Amino acid sequence: MQVSYFPGCTLKTKATGFETSLMAATAALGLELAELPDWNCCGATFPLLADNALDLAGPARILVDARKQGERVAVACTTCYNVLRRTNHILRADPALRDKLNFFIEADYTGDLEVLDVLQILRDDIGFDVVRRATVKPLAALKVAAYYGCMVLRPPREVAYDDPEQPHALDDLMAAAGAQTVRYPHQGECCGAYLAIKSPETTAEMVRTITHAARLNGADVIVTNCPVCQFNLDKQQQALSRRPGAARSQAGPGAKPLPVLYYTQLLGLALGLDPSAYGFEKHYVDPRPALVNAGLM
Repeated sequence: MQVSYFPGCTLKTKATGFETSLMAATAALGLELAELPDWNCCGATFPLLADNALDLAGPARILVDARKQGERVAVACTTCYNVLRRTNHILRADPALRDKLNFFIEADYTGDLEVLDVLQILRDDIGFDVVRRATVKPLAALKVAAYYGCMVLRPPREVAYDDPEQPHALDDLMAAAGAQTVRYPHQGECCGAYLAIKSPETTAEMVRTITHAARLNGADVIVTNCPVCQFNLDKQQQALSRRPGAARSQAGPGAKPLPVLYYTQLLGLALGLDPSAYGFEKHYVDPRPALVNAGLM
């Protein structure tokens, strides 16, 4: 199966381990992600002003180019997914805005492209049974806490392909790869996103709430499919662990930060693929000890 693929900026820079493991794991499962030949940044956030058509020109251009390649486009970064999916939604629903944007970017786009999260394709087109059969090194020794964040769930009517209050697609994928999945509060709450730039202290407290809940429910690692979430949970935990009295404030005496991985990194390990280019050494909280203890490296 081949699907056009929009990588976005972060997977080519900060989150290269996400893309490397993504491409390897999906190829092993029979999904070929064909990168768009000419793409630009999606804008990283959906415009807050609904009447500012110019801010939608960037993501609209991506949709136009993707439609030339086929009827569907796959996106791995949940921020990019949110922006492209919501832009596509508004272009379908607002003919006047669509005409204005088409005029500006010299296109004739009708909104008939389907924007899909790669996880959604793995669930609905490849199937988790295929993942289960392809797994050669089960994640059985790992207790995995799936973190969904907010961008892939909200606003539900525009972007969600899973239950926005009780999501389970990522849990189901990890279970198919043999992991023990951990349910915990705050799976779908915001990690702080770009607030980390303006107020890292506020973001740190949001991260503390999420990771504390995951740890209390027995998690060994956290997995996500959002580069912003991965960065915040990973880096802020490192900062929190260095605070005086950090162990007591997080989860009791001796508590350690939880490694935060992209789901594709664990999936690649389960499929028996070479993880040397997955960038584990670039994480703020080194995941390799936990992976070695689980017999995966």
